Amino acid sequence: MTELIRMGKAAKTAARALAAAGPRKNAALLAAAAGLERSREKILAANAQDAADARRDGMPEPLLDRLALSGARLEGMEQGLRSVAAQEDPVGQVIGGSVRPNGLKIEKVRVPFGVIGVIYEARPNVTADAAAICLKAGSAVILRGGKEALRTNAAVVEALRTALEESGLPADCVQLVRDTTHASADAMMRMTGYLDVLIPRGGRNLIRSVVENARVPVIETGWGNCHVYVDASADIGMAANIVFNAKTSRPSVCNAEETLLVHKDIAAAVLPAIKARLDEKHVEIRGCERTRAILGNSVVPASEEDWSTEYLDYILAVKVVDSLDGAIAHIAKYSSGHSEAIVTSDYESARRFVTEVDSAAVYVNASTRFTDGGMFGLGAEIGISTQKLHARGPMGAAELTTTKYIVTGNGQVR
Repeated sequence: MTELIRMGKAAKTAARALAAAGPRKNAALLAAAAGLERSREKILAANAQDAADARRDGMPEPLLDRLALSGARLEGMEQGLRSVAAQEDPVGQVIGGSVRPNGLKIEKVRVPFGVIGVIYEARPNVTADAAAICLKAGSAVILRGGKEALRTNAAVVEALRTALEESGLPADCVQLVRDTTHASADAMMRMTGYLDVLIPRGGRNLIRSVVENARVPVIETGWGNCHVYVDASADIGMAANIVFNAKTSRPSVCNAEETLLVHKDIAAAVLPAIKARLDEKHVEIRGCERTRAILGNSVVPASEEDWSTEYLDYILAVKVVDSLDGAIAHIAKYSSGHSEAIVTSDYESARRFVTEVDSAAVYVNASTRFTDGGMFGLGAEIGISTQKLHARGPMGAAELTTTKYIVTGNGQVR
């Protein structure tokens, strides 16, 4: 596509300037935060139009929640930009090295990728977060959001580009693809001469499509089939609070709990307490036979498909397991590798859980909802990586750099 090629060329040029920007990146990020603040009315008006169209077209309420911006959410985006500006700059960090017997000084240094592509769905906050993280990491970014948020994304990017120019950096450090057809996504996956890495952020189908079809190197971010396991020794009140938060605080995001596993020895005591909390938000429970025997026929019988479903809604799959081993085996079979939690007062159970559960984030006595770049002290994030190469877990600026070796000598030859 001609327009994407033009954007790719412009991004390559902008990336060279950005790689040497140093402290000007922080000034640009602070200017971008101020730019969003100045543009609040325009951004919120654009978002209201996007949300109205999405509601008219039948978008489910949890997805509408992802799309919608409020004054508070926009303030959060602004604060994310300021937080990223306050982070240590990863570019130029020496992360290893040595002096060889022949006198050669070898340093392993963090450097920018160059140009990063991001394909994502109806999450306007991703527009600001991704731009901020890429800028901090010294890379230009080409953003391709979903059609549902096009007006909002365009308004956000306009504010960011204006701030970049005001700070003396190329506006093309941040670009938005306005063609939201499948053709533009397919074309980005083939931009090997222009994109150094491609990051998908969204639902399972989007991520799978990019991973399977892209020719550009991909960092795989995760859809979230997240689990909470309530061990036999768990505190019942703590378990109910953690499950309630993990499921209901914002069910439309990837770190929300989708499956609850409960040890058989505590199930009769803890499940009614958990259900009482979930009833406050009218959560539909889809349970195994032992769950239904305890909670009654209001529980929908769970199918095999339920154990591997990311609902993104007020729905929770519940299974009673015989042991910690049973919980770990269930997670190993069905988890997406995102976030899992154990509620327990037994040290050995906690130790085994964090050792044997193979996910990007594993919690002891805390909600899975903390798997987030802001919560982890990264300021913001570009996504949660569930792969094992290059980056895993919330990806901040350091995770969006690569490395080079700088070798200094005084005339050595081999």
